[in-house]
Amino acid sequence: MARSRQDDRPTQAPARDSGPTPKPWSAFSFADYRILWIASIGGLMTMQMRMLATGVWLYEETGSGLQLGLLGVIQLGVQLPAILFGGALADQMDRKKLIAAAQSFSLVFVGLVAYLDYTDALEPWHIYAVTAILGVSSVLGGPARSAITANIVPRSHLMGAVAWNQMTFQAGAVIAPLAFAVIIETLDTAATFAIAAAFAVPATFMPLMIRTSVAPPDAGESWRSIIIRIWQGAKYVLTHPILPGLYLLDIGVTVFSYYRQVLPLIVDRMFRSGPGAVGVFTAANSLGGIAGTFAVLFLANYRAKGMLVLYATLAYAALLLIFGFTPALGLAALVAMALGTLTMAGLGATDAIGMTTRQTTVQLTTPDDMRGRAVSAHSVSAMTANNLGTFYVGIMSERIGAENTMILGGLISVAVVFAVWWLIKGVRQYRYP
Repeated sequence: MARSRQDDRPTQAPARDSGPTPKPWSAFSFADYRILWIASIGGLMTMQMRMLATGVWLYEETGSGLQLGLLGVIQLGVQLPAILFGGALADQMDRKKLIAAAQSFSLVFVGLVAYLDYTDALEPWHIYAVTAILGVSSVLGGPARSAITANIVPRSHLMGAVAWNQMTFQAGAVIAPLAFAVIIETLDTAATFAIAAAFAVPATFMPLMIRTSVAPPDAGESWRSIIIRIWQGAKYVLTHPILPGLYLLDIGVTVFSYYRQVLPLIVDRMFRSGPGAVGVFTAANSLGGIAGTFAVLFLANYRAKGMLVLYATLAYAALLLIFGFTPALGLAALVAMALGTLTMAGLGATDAIGMTTRQTTVQLTTPDDMRGRAVSAHSVSAMTANNLGTFYVGIMSERIGAENTMILGGLISVAVVFAVWWLIKGVRQYRYP
């Protein structure tokens, strides 16, 4: 059985809570965090541009919502088992090396897709295969990327660092769609894939420049104990007073509303627009995410973090309803696009508040020797919901229309929020510190 080594672990970044209250930007005073942040930008640009180009290429090639939805099924099939091992690896291996190794797959395989597209040899099965491979590599490195933050900044700076991590994700999701919109309109998807691969270079090599020792407490233990560690992590999460409720909330809402990877279909069916509008909507969603995450920086002292997640998720559900009803309002095309863009920004903002607070709560309530596995459980819930949501929204948009799918998702989300609030008291009662 794996044992905690809190007393003899390698020296890490300061973990004390001392001195004045940190400023919202104080995490950047730590050199290792700055390195991680820059590397994250490269990785996020790669991921966002790849996903946009993949969705547009596949939809233009097949014209099928089912084909887009299959991306979620494929990712779910490969990511569920991989993420469990990703959490265990994050608690066993050097986290910065694990991050670099995972990013190297993006560098190789996104570059391969660019070559195949450039030579007119790209086929849908190539897209599905690369999606599966990168789905595995991303979840193997994801828990390490999340857990390493608590190693390189003090506990007092953790919420700010997590918020900046989320804002970095949203920043990449703004810049990438705008760059995508320009490239796709002036060049082609092959150029988009090539540029995405180029961003993977710093994302692969910069994590190795982190100086803080981030060997986790279980580093060096026998590989035979990995299944035991996975089981221990599952038991820890299931018996935690808060985490099951947060994960169930994420799953219950996202499965019925995950629109991001199906945006090419939604933009076409609801607003009669093309790839450029996909880029604009995605950028607006991410700009809203940045605003929401920035708001979290000033909510660090708000103790009822569980209720903050519930409030944000309820607002998200309301915005889904508004978005779904937009075409029915009979507005002029430009006005409908403007309202849709604003609503998309609001969805990004409320989602970011909920996501950032969930991630912070996971790290604040979990010891370091269990953090990788707790983070991986959060990733399991998020990725399961995202992938099932991609399939559900794609299929339902074909059957009942994109507008009705969004409205139904909003109604179900409202019900889920009230169910979690009523049934899981740990979420509504949690206070920190």
